[in-house]
Amino acid sequence: MKLDKLAGDRFKEKPSDCVIDSHALMIRGGYMKHMANGIYSQFPPLRRVTAKIENIIREEMDAIGGQEVLFPVTLPASLWEQSGRFQSVGNELVRFKDRNQSNMVLGMTHEEAAVHLVREYGNSYTKYPFMIYQIQTKFRDEARPRAGLIRVREFTMKDAYSFHTSQEDLEAYYEKCYHAYERIFARAGLPEVVVVLSDSGMMGGSISHEYMLLTPVGEDSVVLCGECDYRANMEAAESIVEQDQTLSQAPLELVDTPEKHTIEDVCDYLELPVKNSCKAVVYQRNDDDSYIVLFLRGDLEANETKVKNAVGGKIHTAVITEECGLQAGSIGPYKLEGDYTVLYDNSLKGIANLCCGGNIDGKHYVGLDMQRDLGDVEYGDYAKAVEGGICPCCGKKALRIERGIEIGNIFQLGTKYTKPMNMEYLDKDGNKQVPIMGCYGIGIGRLAASVCEVSHDEYGPIWPITIAPWEVHLCCVRADDEECHAFADKLYGQLMDRRVEVIYDDRSVRAGAMFSDADLLGVPVRVVVSPRNMKEGCVEIVTRDKSVSRKVQLDEAVSAIEELIRELYEDVNARGGVNER
Repeated sequence: MKLDKLAGDRFKEKPSDCVIDSHALMIRGGYMKHMANGIYSQFPPLRRVTAKIENIIREEMDAIGGQEVLFPVTLPASLWEQSGRFQSVGNELVRFKDRNQSNMVLGMTHEEAAVHLVREYGNSYTKYPFMIYQIQTKFRDEARPRAGLIRVREFTMKDAYSFHTSQEDLEAYYEKCYHAYERIFARAGLPEVVVVLSDSGMMGGSISHEYMLLTPVGEDSVVLCGECDYRANMEAAESIVEQDQTLSQAPLELVDTPEKHTIEDVCDYLELPVKNSCKAVVYQRNDDDSYIVLFLRGDLEANETKVKNAVGGKIHTAVITEECGLQAGSIGPYKLEGDYTVLYDNSLKGIANLCCGGNIDGKHYVGLDMQRDLGDVEYGDYAKAVEGGICPCCGKKALRIERGIEIGNIFQLGTKYTKPMNMEYLDKDGNKQVPIMGCYGIGIGRLAASVCEVSHDEYGPIWPITIAPWEVHLCCVRADDEECHAFADKLYGQLMDRRVEVIYDDRSVRAGAMFSDADLLGVPVRVVVSPRNMKEGCVEIVTRDKSVSRKVQLDEAVSAIEELIRELYEDVNARGGVNER
């Protein structure tokens, strides 16, 4: 490929609307162009990167028995009505009517389509297990797209669906996919990805894991233990905190707290530690607006996902009105009257002498004893894990919280989709059974952007050779020099004949501009042919990350380039523990 024919411009200035480096570099480097909010077109460099990621995924999915299929982007709403998600999924799902007034949706995920495809095929136990996968464009009307390809509305995704006749078989295949994902990310240049327990969300199922790339620009919080292998997404991480059992009992007393409506203000006014208080967080159910009141220790944050799972439906932050009976800023568990769902977090269990709302404006109780004053209430885990919290695995106070980007996920779905969509098979005894499913997703563009986010310098991306747009960037400095240009042309032809992927820059531009473009394209091997090098009878070979810089004789250039390419591939695979097939 000649650089002067490459579609897309490269420029020096950082776009003002880019909040993270990968977004800015991909715009500056001519990788993509913004079309609409959360929607981008891809120029050739990015398309070459994503195509290589797709090929790695295909190889690993095929290696564990996957069969590639393709589902439509536009789906009849009737499929989603069968699963129940047409009503339960929010505005992220784009619903519309076609010219015949039939209800349709744009596929944001394809569980229903997968069941529809193999519902008749999977009618006998002899067909199981099997896995199908696709690499397809999807549309999710994300409310807050951000950070370039990290969170978009239109995206390309690999989603796979496995079908099984037993939980044991699903778990065995789930393990295969688990390790296949590790190989995929290692081959893409991200061996440092960590696997965390996660909440299944709208996908459903009992067990799920996310593959997280730890980076400060990540939008998810990841809980890690410094003493053992415990890792979980904040939504799923168990909250265990040390409880102060040394507080002596005190009489329950209602005190004035004028104009104090936050637990921090109240505790400051009463000169009490915030952890010696009980605060209220109020939600409402989406379906009927009924109120949910959660009580937890004052220094902790409510985990909305845990609350949602506990009540079995979607919720939102409450709007407290005069008619609802709740006294905003003074809500407490003692003598709370009203038709509310009341939840108590484990952090309050067995604690005496707490401060809490008095259910009267400007009044709070001190001396609350959970057992004495409330009796045997049921406690649960509804709080977010905290830095320095107790690990649920090893029991040590060693939890830390980091930011991460989710670049893949796997779910054990069970019969969430097969049962309502009436997928059945006959077992060996002739009895009808419902198959169980697993599903496995990777966002292609997000993975490319994530690699760029953790592998770049101030000048541009540093692509691992396995997914780089080209393997070699050939720079002919001083194209007006006849000898120099002739050798560069010859070298370009030789590399092309050897099936080396080359982007060739023989433009009549300054060396600084040429190298600046090369940095933005991030190709791992750069070969410089210049009049100075020609006088020495050599070419200069450097890597984009500056780890290799060498000069080789002209007649050894091709073999030296091929050897370096081979070394770079081996290095990527070795860092990820990937064996060559």
